[in-house]
Amino acid sequence: VLFQFQAPLQKTPLFDFHKQHGGKMVGFAGWSMPVQYKDSHIVSHMHTREHCSIFDVSHMLQTKVHGRDRVKFMESLVVADIAELKDNQGTLSLFTNEKGGIIDDLIVTKTDQGYLYVVSNAGCAEKDSFLMKARLSECKAAGLDVDLEFLEEALIAVQGPAMSRVLQKGMKEDLSKLTFMTSTLSTVFGVQNCRITRCGYTGEDGVEISVPRSRVVELTEKLLKDSEVKLAGLGARDSLRLEAGLCLYGNDIDETTTPVEATLVWTIGKRRRQTKDFPGADIIVPQIKAKTARKRIGLVSTGPPVRQHTPILSPDGKVIGEVTSGCPSPCLKKNVAMGYVDAAFAKNGTAIQVEVRKKAVPAVVTKMPFVPTNYYSG
Repeated sequence: VLFQFQAPLQKTPLFDFHKQHGGKMVGFAGWSMPVQYKDSHIVSHMHTREHCSIFDVSHMLQTKVHGRDRVKFMESLVVADIAELKDNQGTLSLFTNEKGGIIDDLIVTKTDQGYLYVVSNAGCAEKDSFLMKARLSECKAAGLDVDLEFLEEALIAVQGPAMSRVLQKGMKEDLSKLTFMTSTLSTVFGVQNCRITRCGYTGEDGVEISVPRSRVVELTEKLLKDSEVKLAGLGARDSLRLEAGLCLYGNDIDETTTPVEATLVWTIGKRRRQTKDFPGADIIVPQIKAKTARKRIGLVSTGPPVRQHTPILSPDGKVIGEVTSGCPSPCLKKNVAMGYVDAAFAKNGTAIQVEVRKKAVPAVVTKMPFVPTNYYSG
């Protein structure tokens, strides 16, 4: 191939708004997204931990699954027990392949409106929609009652300890009743038909608000009227999620990692481990007992920053794994990272080394989250 066709970057409904507010736009998963605004990445990160930030996450894929057999359909693709979810409760889950690899991570919410609401990653949108459509055809051919609707709505994440105070001013519903991983439909600051889900990617209390495209600028502006609220970009989003020990698809999990290697066994429903009727179950379920040769771990070091692809070494200098994500932690003033190591070195407290610029630097295997999470459980 002489030249690679580069599709133009897609723009979210907040694109012009970002530019007007000093957003530095970069390409991410095929979208033009703000990496930061006028504040530095560090200032923005700390503002989220201490106050409240708005992130544009409209690039993510939002899907509704309709029909009588929607749960059966979804359970044929993911590892979660969707049937056992209460109304308006959601869960993190994984699309898996027949080899036990992770196709994507996603959040599935079982709404009381007769559909499942699914949010998956922008970078996997094409693959995920292809997967769901292919399964849809099979299910319909087998006489199941199920349908897919890919949403055009915008999506913003409002994250940080001030979120509930800020948002409550614009809502009739009592936010103290909306606990972590639950969802509701509401009017927010006069904008009707918003879906608010108490979740996020920062480790802080927060919500994601799915909002009609035509009114997302208006809602964002209304939220920003509060002096405690600022815009934040992808830079802060990445360091916040890393401190919270949360995986980034394509870095920390992918089609070559199984849920067991990735220490995401908790996403696999108890009933599903018995029925073994999700893709790759024959490989994944035995791994739960048998253990795996490598494991995802957290590690902490001082000195030069530790980045993706940094080799992880045993105390005697043998390569035992690789870093998949890493950054200097604004909260801890140390380097935090996650990666995969040989299982023998996966125990918390194990002294290991990381090879930064050809030098071995001491590091310690550390329990995640690195920074305690503040999810609201009522």
